[in-house]
Amino acid sequence: MADIEQSPSPSAVQARQREMAVEHILFHVVRAVEALKPGLIDTIEGSLDHLGDPGKDGTADDAAVQEIARKLLASARKG
Repeated sequence: MADIEQSPSPSAVQARQREMAVEHILFHVVRAVEALKPGLIDTIEGSLDHLGDPGKDGTADDAAVQEIARKLLASARKG
């Protein structure tokens, strides 16, 4: 049986685009504030244990969300 690739719904495309825009803006905000107030990234990193995946469809994975956040913070730290 061949896999048929379906196009994502317009709302899924818009959600992805919004997510990328927000991620970009917040990434640069964190870097700028860290430059003015060193330690911000450490503070945010210390709060990640409280970050959870609100998915209600069986796909929720708190650890995966926390790992993504850690990678973003590590990248902001390098900047």
